[in-house]
Amino acid sequence: MQRILFSAAFIVLLFACNNKSNEPTLTSYKNIDVKYPVTKKDTTVKDDYFGTSVADPYRWLENDTSKETADWVKAENEVTQNYLSQIPFRAGIKKRYENLFNYEKYSAPFHQGKHTYYYKNTGLQNQSVLYREPDGGGAAEVFLDPNTFSKDGTTSLAGMSFSKDGSMAAYNISEGGSDWQKLVVMDAVTKKQTGDTLEIKFSGASWKGNDGFYYSNYERPKQGSVLSGKNESHKLYYHKLGTPQKDDKLIYGSDAAPVRYMGGYLSEDEKWLFISTANETYGGALFVQDLAKPNSPVIPIVTDMKNNHGIVDVDENYFYIQTDKDAPTGKLMIAPVADPKPANWKTLIDAKPEVLNVSSAGGTLYCTYLKDAVNKVYQYDHTGKQIREVELPGLGTAGGFGAKKEEKETYYVFTSYVNPATIYKLDIASGKTEVYKESKVQFKPADFESKQVFYTSKDGTKIPMIITYKKGIELNGKNPCLLYGYGGFSISLTPYFSTSNIILLENGGIFAVPNIRGGGEYGEDWHNQGIKMKKQNVFDDFMAAAQYLVDNKYTSRDMLAIEGGSNGGLLIGACITQKPDMCKVAFPAVGVMDMLRYHKFTAGAGWAYDYGTSADSKEMFEYLYHYSPVHNIKPASYPATMVTTADHDDRVVPAHSFKFAATMQENQKGTSPVLIRIETKAGHGAGRSTQQTIDEQTDKWSFMFYNLGVKTSY
Repeated sequence: MQRILFSAAFIVLLFACNNKSNEPTLTSYKNIDVKYPVTKKDTTVKDDYFGTSVADPYRWLENDTSKETADWVKAENEVTQNYLSQIPFRAGIKKRYENLFNYEKYSAPFHQGKHTYYYKNTGLQNQSVLYREPDGGGAAEVFLDPNTFSKDGTTSLAGMSFSKDGSMAAYNISEGGSDWQKLVVMDAVTKKQTGDTLEIKFSGASWKGNDGFYYSNYERPKQGSVLSGKNESHKLYYHKLGTPQKDDKLIYGSDAAPVRYMGGYLSEDEKWLFISTANETYGGALFVQDLAKPNSPVIPIVTDMKNNHGIVDVDENYFYIQTDKDAPTGKLMIAPVADPKPANWKTLIDAKPEVLNVSSAGGTLYCTYLKDAVNKVYQYDHTGKQIREVELPGLGTAGGFGAKKEEKETYYVFTSYVNPATIYKLDIASGKTEVYKESKVQFKPADFESKQVFYTSKDGTKIPMIITYKKGIELNGKNPCLLYGYGGFSISLTPYFSTSNIILLENGGIFAVPNIRGGGEYGEDWHNQGIKMKKQNVFDDFMAAAQYLVDNKYTSRDMLAIEGGSNGGLLIGACITQKPDMCKVAFPAVGVMDMLRYHKFTAGAGWAYDYGTSADSKEMFEYLYHYSPVHNIKPASYPATMVTTADHDDRVVPAHSFKFAATMQENQKGTSPVLIRIETKAGHGAGRSTQQTIDEQTDKWSFMFYNLGVKTSY
């Protein structure tokens, strides 16, 4: 949920296909007997919300460190693995996916000091390795290999930052996927650690010279509640190399006026320190400090936290600020460095109907626009004059376009549902583009197609959806289909290429992604139509997408599976509790399932902009109670459901999924299984090892195909 940006090279997965069949083969598999563990119920646990008594019989599962919870997790995983082990084609799917995944993968390169750095995975390495090459030519060398962090590959490299001259570096280590991380300092010339190791959450290092850096941190929760304890007051510190973390200087923030999220970052010339603060996942304040003047105060730029603002670039005269204030799709403003308050801002690039994201590279600006979930990119100078449109390879997602002022080239990654992610090098002066790295997988995009349709939701709103399948497929209602959704936090679902999805497509399947409300595909207006007491719009949009696929014979309800993670897990949980016959199979992943208590764990209170909380008002409580998945499970015939979560998820704590699965198992009146798959040494999603990814996706497709009656080719 936290607003963390990742390079497109890391979030894009490639896939390959060599199956020539378009037709799924259906069969009737035998039922696998499932005997659920006995889950203790404590009927005395109740809460009063504005006069309404709400039972919470499985609250004991919130204690994720107790032996009782550990025993329950072990018993549930044994049931799940026993079920999955009886699926006859599970081993075949795993072998196929390993073959698909086994190819070289690269990130876009970036320059630091006298070297060019890039990440590379030879194929099945658990973690990608950071390499570097000397500028001007020379052999590549391993700079940092995260595969050495742990024997099983579950400790990952979660971030890397360099000092301006590239001689020092600090990198984040995530153990088991936790958001609580170690920040380790190293000499980038010798590749030796300095001995400085910090504990941090939701932060990296922003270097000032080579002697120290700024970072943000919370007070660490008490022993035994590190993964679930509430995170309240984020503060900005300065760490001087060679000193203990306890002596770090507090730069901004206080317990008297706590803010939930805080970040500090420097301008490229290290003259300015920018500080961003927020209490929720939308809206924030912005401050600046002139580091060229000793003991200069922190000066507010924006303080009302009603909109999103971010510094894009700085020159001698202006701060370049992207904002959605009075511009729901975003615009670029300039603020004089001498007095940057909003009254002095001027518009440099005005808002358009399409959603804007601005980056800087080589002394120019790149404006990436999102129209109907696909990108267009334009280059501008610092006067706001358009230089050119960047000619993208097609309709899809483009990410990157960032470089230092003196650099002459930048890189971007382009992908779509049918195009493997390709890295392009772009000459900033001429606009000339060339392929830098191309996927080596055996895949023919021409054999597949993605089609964008617009369907009507319950209230008449038009919703876009992209549907992907192999050309020539017969739309007869017999195709297995996976409908994926999110719908929240202004996050846009744009086209991406998935190695895993080829398992579906080569078995005659269809992959469909609707851009439902709550996301950011059409700016803040679209987001705000799916929050708080309009959250039902999100569920209605998704259910209408399923109905469209059935009505137009892409699939049928008996061949439909639905999936979503995090806020998308909430989406799936709400849909199957409101409409149990919506689909045949459901995958709620790391979901927010208890809407009455979500704000009591980790940084969950920051999600209140989207959800509201049960403490806000009687009206807000009643609205949340009406759709909260764990509170709306009644005896019914539910779809085959595999809940997924992880033991180190300290963003959406696993108790949400634990309580949901236990309640579902208690109330399932049909013959379909309700399982929970609990990954160990893993967190909310990022940083998982290759082996964990292969195992999880193998189990997903095995469960889906078995319960849909798809006879695979494996």
